[in-house]
Amino acid sequence: MSIPIPPISIPGLPGLPGLPGLSGPPLLFAATPPFGPTAGGNVVLLVGLNLGHATSVTFGGTPGTVIFSDPIGLSAVVLAPAHAAGTVPVVVITPAGTSNAVNYTYVASAPTTPTATAIAPATGPVIGGTAFTITGTDLTGAVVLFNGVPALGVTVNAGGTSLTGTTPPGLPGNATVTVTTTGGSATVPGGFTYTAITPGLPVVAALVPPTGLAAGGTPVVIIGSNLTGATVTIGGAPVTGVTVDPTGTVLIGTTPAGVAGVAAVVVTNAAGSTTVPGGYLYI
Repeated sequence: MSIPIPPISIPGLPGLPGLPGLSGPPLLFAATPPFGPTAGGNVVLLVGLNLGHATSVTFGGTPGTVIFSDPIGLSAVVLAPAHAAGTVPVVVITPAGTSNAVNYTYVASAPTTPTATAIAPATGPVIGGTAFTITGTDLTGAVVLFNGVPALGVTVNAGGTSLTGTTPPGLPGNATVTVTTTGGSATVPGGFTYTAITPGLPVVAALVPPTGLAAGGTPVVIIGSNLTGATVTIGGAPVTGVTVDPTGTVLIGTTPAGVAGVAAVVVTNAAGSTTVPGGYLYI
């Protein structure tokens, strides 16, 4: 024997049939929670009347994914779609019509502070140009600074867990490496060490002139390579007034006094010394 259920009557609303047969346009009371991330994908519970058989739920006009609506029509569960930050109307659509709107607020997620765990390689020459990789998390959109100087050609992988780039020029010694995104900054442990470029041994192609007075004071020119920072001795005595052109290929100086005869000419830089073939003839 079945017991008839009388229609539900709510003041100010049209009469509704009994629970098993709720009908009429859907009516929304609330969305719970009333906020969520701009990325969407979170579960939202809708409470109201006549929500059964919902065909669509829109958030600011963008359809969500209905995953459940109870047969009585008092609730529905939906996955919120992605949407720009701000408050939007939520509307339920059923075969019987379209509901009123309730507010739902999209909240922009605060960017996450990046982490930087390592850089490889950790050393490179002062002229820059060393390709490097930094590993960490939340590196998307990062700017990398070496002692405040930006790295070149920085690219970040899709997961934001590593980035690559090229070192800028720097000074010899350790440089602080920072990674900065909209979420903040991180310092790479150990930083990056710039190393001075060690020149090769000096190379001498010509000594002009190869002879001079034993009293000294004769201008001489040495032509070669790796002459930057070089010193010169003739017969063990230093050539004075040594200057080298910016390319390190031309050295000019003045001979010291010597003893008549052939004297050894030695050119020395940071890498070592080279003896000039034939030496220098004092006359």
